[in-house]
Formats: sequence, structure tokens, C-alpha cells
Amino acid sequence: MKTKPENDTELHDKINRETGRVKWSELERHFASGSVIWVSEALDLIEVALRIAHDDRESVTRWMNEGAVAKVSDAQAQGWLQADEVLWASVVSPFVLVQPEKKQLH
Repeated sequence: MKTKPENDTELHDKINRETGRVKWSELERHFASGSVIWVSEALDLIEVALRIAHDDRESVTRWMNEGAVAKVSDAQAQGWLQADEVLWASVVSPFVLVQPEKKQLH
């Protein structure tokens, strides 16, 4: 690794710029190939993408064990399709990370 993930501001900024809102229907083919990863709204999508890009197995394993990061389930995919859901998405090859929009507290 070139730098620690928390110090890699260049990659953080690149991931942030390349993250956007996408309709679930546009991600279905990636889901079919098993490459779509759900990220809990409790986590920062950009931070998770950065940690995956840096192969930070400790953080990713912890999140998976906590149920905060997982492959998208068939039930999630079906619900998002039926609701015509728009999700935040970030690509960290070979994965597409998705996160539902955070609920407004207002």
C-alpha cells in the first residue's frame, strides 16, 4: 500500500467525484454477476469504498460481521426493483457499492 487509507486524500476525492445516484434497474446486470455490495446507511459510502480500494480486510471483515456490508440479497434487489429505487453507487472494481439514500432528520 502506498499510504494509509485515512491519509489517501487523492483517492478519497476521486471516489467522491465518481459516486452518484443510480436507478437500481441500471445495476441489475451487475447484481446478476454477483458484484453489487450493499453498504448500511450507518456507514460512509466513500469511506467503505476507500477501505476496499486499499484492501483493508480488517475493516471490511468487521463491517461484514456487524451486518453493515454484504452482497445484495435477492429480497433487497426485488424490493428496489419494485420501488424503482434510486441508490448511491460507487465503483471499486470489481465491485459496485450501493447505499440507499439516508433519511432526512428534519
